[in-house]
Amino acid sequence: MSYTVNCSILLTELPLLERPAAAKAAGFDRVEFWWPFAESVPADTEIDQFVGALKDAGVQLTGLNFNAGDMPGGDRGLVSWIGREDEFRANIDVVAAIGEATGCRHFNALYGNRQDGQDPAAQDALGVENLVLAARGVERIGGTVLLEPVSGTEAYPLKTAQDALDIIAKTQEAGVDNVRLLADFYHLSVNGDDVSAVVEQHAPQFGHIQIADNPGRGAPGTGTLPLGEWVTRSRDLGYAGPIGLEYKAAQEDAFGWLIRQTA
Repeated sequence: MSYTVNCSILLTELPLLERPAAAKAAGFDRVEFWWPFAESVPADTEIDQFVGALKDAGVQLTGLNFNAGDMPGGDRGLVSWIGREDEFRANIDVVAAIGEATGCRHFNALYGNRQDGQDPAAQDALGVENLVLAARGVERIGGTVLLEPVSGTEAYPLKTAQDALDIIAKTQEAGVDNVRLLADFYHLSVNGDDVSAVVEQHAPQFGHIQIADNPGRGAPGTGTLPLGEWVTRSRDLGYAGPIGLEYKAAQEDAFGWLIRQTA
């Protein structure tokens, strides 16, 4: 099984730039990150340090988020955020440049929360427009934009796979074909989606898969979700990408489940 470690939720006991090497030491050759900078357009030195940490560790960056705002503060993306259009659009070129430098080709664009006082239809119109711009921005490097249903934030409007697929269909109508569903089995399950049905109907079109168990968003095996069955079936149906490990666990036992599974 090909896994990629999300170093924005795992190995967080370490400084960010030390996490790629820690993932490598744990036996992984692939990593992914949420947006690792405070600004949409960070200083060149910050980007160079990030890219250098990946290269020095000898790991492949397989996924990177666009800037999603203040995630600890409750933000969940800038894509549909009226008033931050320039910030998101400036971020597109930076993301594409990091992708070009690292070989990363999958970029998660969190959609953004509903805003008080704003028309949801206007937010959706902006969301589609920004997704199309992002898709065109990474197209030149063969990139794919990912759109993800998310749990835990009531104001985030994309709860189910179909919610995201409806937006993706609008981007296709606008002329781009490189926006894909990010199927995070934890988020979909917590939101009450029928994950087995989503796999059966859409696995070949998944842009990426991420996993965590429920309850608790812990490592596989700590909860009750049939993650192995969903992953295996997705593979059977044609999903060929890595499986993103995006769960919460202490560094000392973050990957103990995988060692036990292998044994």
